[in-house]
Amino acid sequence: MKSLLATRPEILLLAIAACIPALNALLPFELVALESTRPILIFALMGLGLNIVTGSTGLLHLGVAAFMAIGAYSYAVLSCDIYPFQFGFWSALLLTWLIGMVAGALLGVPTLRLRGDYLAIVTLGFGEIVQDLLRNLDVITKGTQGINPLPAPTFLGFEISSSNSVGWYYLLLGILTVVVILNRNLLHSRIGRGWLAVREDELAAACMGLRVVRIKLQAFAVSAGICALAGALWASQLGSTGEPGNYDFQLSIIVLCIVIVGGVGSIAGVLLGAVVMIGLNSIVLTKLSEALVQYGFVSTGVVWASPNNWKYILFGLALLVMMRVRPEGLLPAKHQEGERS
Repeated sequence: MKSLLATRPEILLLAIAACIPALNALLPFELVALESTRPILIFALMGLGLNIVTGSTGLLHLGVAAFMAIGAYSYAVLSCDIYPFQFGFWSALLLTWLIGMVAGALLGVPTLRLRGDYLAIVTLGFGEIVQDLLRNLDVITKGTQGINPLPAPTFLGFEISSSNSVGWYYLLLGILTVVVILNRNLLHSRIGRGWLAVREDELAAACMGLRVVRIKLQAFAVSAGICALAGALWASQLGSTGEPGNYDFQLSIIVLCIVIVGGVGSIAGVLLGAVVMIGLNSIVLTKLSEALVQYGFVSTGVVWASPNNWKYILFGLALLVMMRVRPEGLLPAKHQEGERS
């Protein structure tokens, strides 16, 4: 177990996650409500996408929410009955992933010669542009109403309804596992070594003959594809794209927090960061709010006393504590552990 945690911590985390439904069935109490784990698994996908750009390539990206929105709306247009395409779940998911990669490449072509804060500002601006476009192109996107209803996913001929919590759990966990394996293989490939070289020293990488702009473009495209996939799954499990304002800058910051808290550049760190950051919001604070109301400590109408309304303060405090106590993250990448030692 110790050697597995040292060499393949992400595999151990995924294996533990796979056992949760069985533990819920065996234990006399519900260990974790499976419905509350959906945001954790989807935001873990978002974190893996951002980790490729920020962790592996060293580029500060503040617009991943835009690619999540592109994925959600692309999937909705491809699969919803009110449009002429009406693709099935898996074909729409695949096309959404490709659309996300194309969108990432299109953003990268004119911007990747920028560095540092300039690149961050451009990606931030791109996120705001996408949000406004989705709101104003109501002929296609239905404006603030969102696109709905979206069909339920199917697997081996069986429909996974919104009430099928176990089916949804294993569907999201299976897709997350595939993306984790893809990330690991990419990082150990020639493409991944190029990303790491650019992160360590962009000038040195260019002097060694690496095509830095193309390497960055590859990172942007792969990252955008994964974030678009997460957006498609988010819309599918909700049955609607929701309002375009849901995909705002705040969402990008939450995903960045997941990467930082877990460990920049670490796949296992991103998974753990999603559990900590999103689990705090969707499980811990929700249960705490319910308990305070149930036992009479807080009235239902008292806004300031609800823990859910203080979540962003808690997120900020978590970041402050992490930067002070463990700046490399909860499960840092190997190169960070070496630097610390």
